[in-house]
Amino acid sequence: MKKAGILNRHLAGALAELGHGDGVLVCDAGMPIPDGPRVVDLAFRAGVPSFAEVVEGLLAELVVEGATAATEVREANPAAAALLSGHFPDLAYVPHDDLKDLSHRSRLVVRTGEARPYANVLLRCGVFF
Repeated sequence: MKKAGILNRHLAGALAELGHGDGVLVCDAGMPIPDGPRVVDLAFRAGVPSFAEVVEGLLAELVVEGATAATEVREANPAAAALLSGHFPDLAYVPHDDLKDLSHRSRLVVRTGEARPYANVLLRCGVFF
């Protein structure tokens, strides 16, 4: 058994299969899950695990070359907006409906237990070399 990093075998396996340019949607418990992408549902109960915990855990495992969030996050969820802008200085913003449309092109969806609105981000994988 791994002693560090991501222990969830479904998530660890899905991350290992990602390549350059692949999309990963990290979403709250209320975001509609698109048909098509692989889904790893980490939600245990409301707020567990939090959006911040999942984003920070994924960033320890992934190279990310870009990120997109809903424009509405800045007003409706300042904590998520601060977390995202802190990690992604060039964070792109699109209307929430556009983010939902973009999520259909993701290769992986990671659902958190977050119960605050607009705690969603679409990550674009980079390469480590």
